[in-house]
Amino acid sequence: MIDELGLTAALAADKLLQCASERGAQRWFDFLAPMPEQLRDGGIKQLLVVTQRARAAYGHKDSIREALPPDLTEPFLDALDRLRKAVVRELAER
Repeated sequence: MIDELGLTAALAADKLLQCASERGAQRWFDFLAPMPEQLRDGGIKQLLVVTQRARAAYGHKDSIREALPPDLTEPFLDALDRLRKAVVRELAER
């Protein structure tokens, strides 16, 4: 389950990376660049850290939503939230 959710989030991050590159949004490209690989290959604790870091991109003062389109940012946010819930649940059961 967590692997599938991580892959979904990684694919959404890949789309955001491509869009950031096309739009010249270097700051967001740099921010997102390591995430797809981390979401695909990270251990449970790393996934928790990555989801927290990625979620920070949706701040109220400085948000990824201001630079990239909602048809890409919102699916990524949804994938992050689903993955984070699964990771927290898994860690709680250990």
